[in-house]
Amino acid sequence: MKDATSDPNSPAPLMAAWNTESQVHLIVGSNPLAAARCAKSLEVGAKPIILAPETADMHFTLSEHIANGSAQWIRHEFQDMDLTTLGREEVDRVVDLVFVTLGASNPLSTHISQRCKRLRIPVNVSDAPELCSFTLLSTYSDGPLHIGITTSGRGCKLASRLRREIAAFLPQNLGTAIDRLGAVRRRLWEEDNAAGLSEATFDGEDDDTTGQKHTFNNLVTEGDVAAAKTRRVRWLSQICEYWPLRKLVSITDADMDTILKAYTAGNEHTNGANSVDTPSKKGKIVLAGSGPGHPDLLTRATYHAIHNADLILADKLVPAPVLDLIPRRTEVHIARKFPGNADQAQEEFLQMGLAALKQGRQVLRLKQGDPYLYGRGAEEFEFFRNEGYSPVVLPGITSAMSASLFADIPATHRGVSDQVLVCTGTGRKGAAPNPPTYVPTQTVVFLMALHRLSALVDSLTSFPEGGEQSRALWPKETPCAIVERASCPDQRVIRSTLEHVCLAFEEAGSRPPGLLVVGASCHVLHNPQGQRWAIEEGFHGLDELRSEVEVVADSVEEKA
Repeated sequence: MKDATSDPNSPAPLMAAWNTESQVHLIVGSNPLAAARCAKSLEVGAKPIILAPETADMHFTLSEHIANGSAQWIRHEFQDMDLTTLGREEVDRVVDLVFVTLGASNPLSTHISQRCKRLRIPVNVSDAPELCSFTLLSTYSDGPLHIGITTSGRGCKLASRLRREIAAFLPQNLGTAIDRLGAVRRRLWEEDNAAGLSEATFDGEDDDTTGQKHTFNNLVTEGDVAAAKTRRVRWLSQICEYWPLRKLVSITDADMDTILKAYTAGNEHTNGANSVDTPSKKGKIVLAGSGPGHPDLLTRATYHAIHNADLILADKLVPAPVLDLIPRRTEVHIARKFPGNADQAQEEFLQMGLAALKQGRQVLRLKQGDPYLYGRGAEEFEFFRNEGYSPVVLPGITSAMSASLFADIPATHRGVSDQVLVCTGTGRKGAAPNPPTYVPTQTVVFLMALHRLSALVDSLTSFPEGGEQSRALWPKETPCAIVERASCPDQRVIRSTLEHVCLAFEEAGSRPPGLLVVGASCHVLHNPQGQRWAIEEGFHGLDELRSEVEVVADSVEEKA
């Protein structure tokens, strides 16, 4: 690895998880760092060999490992032949990995580093990143979960602090939940495979470097037999993507069995919604929008509704930070929706809400964005009003307007865009709506469109064979942007044109929820000139603003 401090533009390191069980790790030195390296090797199942002369001052923990046989001591100074004679027989006696703890100023450190690199042996030299081919990470482990942090040699002990901060944020028993979900997924794979489904039916066992594919939220139609048969696997993927971690760690094997049985044949349970007695107290229902993602963008009215509800029925796209505001005593259900199952899941929620209202409970139907902008809010209002319960409707900040803002895209801009059009990318039953005609001064926001992005772009830029040809087509060079997880720390913006956006999205993968913005305004503040597309990760503006407010408040309090 290059010296990161000497070149701020150096490439990112390749971070990987190695299986080092039974490997031979050569540790040159006998100081406290050598003891730490020895402990790490033992922790990962390797066999450490300590290389130090007979007269060396051996650290006491190294002496203990040598005494109990968990580590071997070769009692001489380093020799070149050690690299090719002390290893395992199955790899021709070449050692698997070398730790040099002598420091950068020792000439032997440079010599060993050069020899290792020539022999393709991974080597780590203390205090000398320019001599290293790898560095160790500050790690946090919980069962199968392992998180590693590196500051590329720049952060001193900051990596350790970041690791502690991340670990403190994660709920307890997350590793157990991962084991449980993994076991369920394996069981589903075995059952579906035994039923005659080929492995190609699934998206594949992607490793941890990949996110959700761009096809993650593709619609499942009634005629798609293979996809329908794998609805349980699809639902498990939806759980992993959308459920808050706090809820994931509390799920039990019995919970998983109940959920998966409900989706074995697409039969949804309504939790006895039709078998409740009507109490004397009449229930109340609130339909509220949760905004685009960040909890600071909730209205105060919705915040109070969250804390006053007896039952909360939340869309699957309501982000975890908003759900984390829900008191632990409150009953919460997350919509069991995935593409092709929306109608059944919607009916299930309506019946659950009605049952709670008949029990005299206060129900909050928590929806993403604004409840009346492609949120079925009016349909739900009408349903509950017909049952004798008129909902209170609370607005939410819609991503149709705010997502472009957080992506530095002005929806209108003098001399560029003087109008905004909000469209859905998917109509009822998955039907494709008619594409809008091209207006040069218009910014168009497409919601619920990324699962059929290619078809949408085709409909904008070309006419179907034998179809109408009266509208103006969108030029393929029209600027556009995909905005995902708007306002959240993991926000992602893909800036491109209609010509290249589909390929960009396919390579980047899916990070729902997301939307497409099309129009010249997309390149007003950010223009990826000379690039087919540009990808920008992360957004912390609201968190930084909150921190500044807290600092000011603390300062005022101290002065008072």
